[in-house]
Amino acid sequence: MGIRAHRIILAGCISLLSSVASAQDGVSAEEFAREIERALPEEEPYAFHKRLTADPVHIPRRVTDMGPQPGELALPDQGWRLVWIPRNSALLHNVVQDFQDYLHTSMQVRVNVEGQDSLENWQSLTNSIIVGTREQLPGCGAALTGPKDYEIEVTPDRVVVCGYDERGAMFGLYNLEARMNLREAPYLPGDLKAVRRSVHDARMVHSWMGWMEWPDPLLAHLAHDGFDAIFASALANPNGDRTTAESSTDFYARILFRMRQQDPARMRDLIDRAARFGIKVYTPIIHQYTGTPESEAALRELVHNIVTEFPDIQGYVLLTEGFWYKQWGGGHGASEEYMHDWAQNWSRAVGIVAEECHRVNPSIEILPWEYNIDFRPQNVEMKRYFIQQLPVDTIPLLTWENGKSFEIDGLKGYLRDYAISQVGPAEVTEAQIAEARRRGMKVYSNADTFLCGAQLQTVPYHPFPYQWHERYQALEKYGVNGTMESWSSGYSPSFMTELRAWFCWSDAPPLDELLGAMAGRTFGSGERDAVLKAWGHFSQAIRMVPDTGPNMGTSSAIGNPLFFEEPPARTATFHHSWTDHDKWMGYLGGEVNPYWPFTVSRLVFCPDFSNQVNKAELYARSVSGIESAGEQRVLPVFLKYLQKASDQMEEGLRLYRAAALKSPATKREQALKEVIVAEQIQRMLLSNHAILEFEDLRLQVIVEQDTQKAAMLLDRMETILREEIARTELSLLAATRDSRLGFQSECDYVYTPYSLREKLECLHATLEEQMPEYRKQLATAPH
Repeated sequence: MGIRAHRIILAGCISLLSSVASAQDGVSAEEFAREIERALPEEEPYAFHKRLTADPVHIPRRVTDMGPQPGELALPDQGWRLVWIPRNSALLHNVVQDFQDYLHTSMQVRVNVEGQDSLENWQSLTNSIIVGTREQLPGCGAALTGPKDYEIEVTPDRVVVCGYDERGAMFGLYNLEARMNLREAPYLPGDLKAVRRSVHDARMVHSWMGWMEWPDPLLAHLAHDGFDAIFASALANPNGDRTTAESSTDFYARILFRMRQQDPARMRDLIDRAARFGIKVYTPIIHQYTGTPESEAALRELVHNIVTEFPDIQGYVLLTEGFWYKQWGGGHGASEEYMHDWAQNWSRAVGIVAEECHRVNPSIEILPWEYNIDFRPQNVEMKRYFIQQLPVDTIPLLTWENGKSFEIDGLKGYLRDYAISQVGPAEVTEAQIAEARRRGMKVYSNADTFLCGAQLQTVPYHPFPYQWHERYQALEKYGVNGTMESWSSGYSPSFMTELRAWFCWSDAPPLDELLGAMAGRTFGSGERDAVLKAWGHFSQAIRMVPDTGPNMGTSSAIGNPLFFEEPPARTATFHHSWTDHDKWMGYLGGEVNPYWPFTVSRLVFCPDFSNQVNKAELYARSVSGIESAGEQRVLPVFLKYLQKASDQMEEGLRLYRAAALKSPATKREQALKEVIVAEQIQRMLLSNHAILEFEDLRLQVIVEQDTQKAAMLLDRMETILREEIARTELSLLAATRDSRLGFQSECDYVYTPYSLREKLECLHATLEEQMPEYRKQLATAPH
């Protein structure tokens, strides 16, 4: 049965998806789905990848029937010029060409590019946009204090962009673009005089598209969103060296053996292309240090070879997942003596890397990151100890929020991985920052700012702007010098990456002013207030989500079946073979669950079909970090907060859907896609709830001796199934209209339209075959 037929038949069952319109807006989920199906073309998987690779960065943006407000400078359609000094600067040449293209393509303004030998007379130039550095513009930029700072001055016949350095000039021009984008016209405040200082020394990020996938348009988008660095070659040495992966028998080395080998020529090409966009490159160094003279010599040789071949790599991230001492692990349950010894030797290896790098270039940044070391709140002193051991000429890269404590209904948990449910920093991170400051060290942090590397990682961004803004403020409050802003999930352009860019420099406009302009630009000016309220509800919702890691519940629940009986295997199995089935399917093999092999096994919820263990209860405890509940069940509280978060999302979605349906035709497609992302987040929470509740009820019905009570349990399970079928139909429709949904670069697509159709078949079989058969058995069983 096709998507359309399924939706028409089943949309009336969407009780958890607000099938009844609110009295205020009258928009049901079914009505909205019909508009999605009508207005949005189908997309094949990876369609958005293709657009990011091939489409131009700039698109038409000007609203032509909107005139300037009093006090605004309106750039004329022609007659002005763009003036700069073309002195062997590939970066500024690229930026000037970009700005000229932007004005033409996005704002229908034609300017001539004019190179001059000197800008000493810049104050006498008229009808000009002038861009340069403080050295090139005498009397301008005196208030700029560091790299990436810039000043913008607007007068009736001149716009001046002065950067502390070339990157500052670049970001200043891009800020002009951002201002005009918000205005949807080539209008600027006529008396604008902004001095903006960079908050962070470096902002780096992974690629959302995949490992080493950095096409030029993506690099250009990154620079326009204020990034000046990328992290590339994850889990692989940049020069292709695989000594540790291919010679060590340690657990993590066996994992690294399965990772891609780097092609040095590909690395060289990326570094050169990134430089044209003002983007620095950071990479890992992969090595198992054992403390022996031979191991030290091998590490020194490895670092020397890398730095010699790539002298322009800006820095090296020494992450314990790939750079470790002797035996890999996080130290959970280890003695203090063992952990102190591990910290000392690991830090010694960090020092060796720093010595070899700084022998060649003292400005190379060495970023040790002890991610895997126990980050629970009670481990503050040990995490502080690691900072105490590091060489003072390195920059610790700290995990921002992992381990942050929280409390729900008297139960104390902590963030199990990257999540935006809590702003951060974690208790251990706060202590590490204080210790680094005491030692006079800078601090970088892995801190997601628009999309989490774990929680809800299969949507392209998280529309929780008020919650994210609190994190931006916290990062600035704690003086974090540099950031890694989305581990593994990576960057793709969105309104959230645009918002983040504004708060990476001082003197940003008020939050609601920025969000209001973005809301009006996307949904139409008449829907501004409704969209702001919707974002407020979404930001409240995420604070209630207790599922805090890269798990089934917030990554793949949309694509996970509800199992009632043990299903047939969909892959080879080795239960009776001399091959160890668990090892073959697990971490050292393919990480595949034979019952549902469409994504990695850690993202699949599969019951214990021996019915001895309540996997739903274990799941709730595990992903919430609630460790001390004793005999009290965590699952009911966990489900309660999933529902509360979903209800808050629905409050916002009623406003969001209505705003999209009222949006002008020229804005409709983008408005609909914004709603799809938020709806898919809510559906993920509700499917998470359904899977866990269904499993808990399954275990209850199996042991229930009272047939009437068993029948009531089955009634509830059938209701859950029907709701999940309807929800999956809408998830499928969304996935066929937005190819970003379901993708996560670590494992490609976590769910696809194909796997969602397979899920629907499973759900129907459970509802229409397995459940009725079980009722028959129940009815004929001896009482």
